[in-house]
Amino acid sequence: MINFKPFKSTYLILFLSLNFQLISCAQKSQLKSEKVKELKVKETQAEIKTAADRISLYLKLLKGKNVAIVANQTSVLSVLQRAEVAPNVMGSKEVTHHLVDYLHTYNGINIQKVFAPEHGFRGKADAAEHIKDGIDTKTGLPILSLHGKSKKPSAEQLKGVDVVVFDIQDVGARFYTYISSLHFVMEACAENGIPIIILDRPNPNGHYVDGPVLEMKHSSFVGKHPVPLVYGMTIGEYGQMINGEKWLKNGIQADLTVIPLENYTHNSEYHLAIRPSPNLPNDKSINLYPSLGFFEGTTINAGRGTEFQFQRYGAPFFEKSDFSYTPNPNFGAKYPKHKGKLCYGVDLSTTEKLSSVNLEWLIDAYNKTPKTEKFFGKTFTIHAGNTKLQQQIEQGLTAQEIRKSWEPDLDAFKKVRERYLIYK
Repeated sequence: MINFKPFKSTYLILFLSLNFQLISCAQKSQLKSEKVKELKVKETQAEIKTAADRISLYLKLLKGKNVAIVANQTSVLSVLQRAEVAPNVMGSKEVTHHLVDYLHTYNGINIQKVFAPEHGFRGKADAAEHIKDGIDTKTGLPILSLHGKSKKPSAEQLKGVDVVVFDIQDVGARFYTYISSLHFVMEACAENGIPIIILDRPNPNGHYVDGPVLEMKHSSFVGKHPVPLVYGMTIGEYGQMINGEKWLKNGIQADLTVIPLENYTHNSEYHLAIRPSPNLPNDKSINLYPSLGFFEGTTINAGRGTEFQFQRYGAPFFEKSDFSYTPNPNFGAKYPKHKGKLCYGVDLSTTEKLSSVNLEWLIDAYNKTPKTEKFFGKTFTIHAGNTKLQQQIEQGLTAQEIRKSWEPDLDAFKKVRERYLIYK
């Protein structure tokens, strides 16, 4: 009599082995597919070339000139093939270089001074912190603050300068002050007959246009122009709009040249390898910043004093919840709101990428704030760009109702914006 048990065991082993191999192959295939996608993203990003890296387009405009540069920690070149583009610069063949350091050692270009915006030249100062003039220890160049006694270069400071170069990474939110610095630099150049060159950089929030349009009676350094909170333009395009719309004093216009990006569209994915400012540590915070920046004008903490700046919000007077954190002084936040106090709130670090301004969080925080506590601060109006938004929230309007009120102004702005776009 034949015993079938060994056969059954053998078949079972074979079946399990084959099944394991199929699962393993599927997993490998999935990993390979994910790897290919990852490489494609990297390739797409690698194709985008910042204006700073398009050296041949602007070196010829600077040779033999006395140059002033408006720059911060983001004003960098990617890895240079230095033997090809800068044979007269000493050092290794390949190196990541700051624009100022690079041009300072380039024969035939005389860098006279550096103008530093909010957060300083090396980008370490707190938001709104007074920046003093000084000397850059690395290059020995004078550093003149655009966020101290004055926010505009003086005629004396520009004396002897032949051309100004502006190279700063923007994040596409109206209350991010680098576009205000651009305004004042362009104005000073126009008044003193000095050409200005903008080295363009991608806008990580350039894929959409949204938010309330600023009313000019609320114009300030936190928002100078009648544009939406998110304007969907690179800083080069924005400079063209400042000029074209005659927003400079007395309608004067600057002699402006924009060195464009290569292979960039407004829907391009672009990772910022360097913090554009101390409290924007990663892509997530940059994407959430236009929506959470409203909290700067309230009593609510938006993550300053933690390692998740602009990725959460909370306050000690919110009801207890599963999520809590304690803000403490750190890089970029010497005096965070509710320092040392346990804050209950909402974690947004896993939120999907936004393509519109989110008002739900602002309304949620307002509703969670007890009537005995103050919610709106003195600067909320300049962050919002109008008095209407505060009134709408206090009246209990929904996010959808508030957003609908933005539509006419947004439609009008988009027509203006279209005239100055360099990229699709």
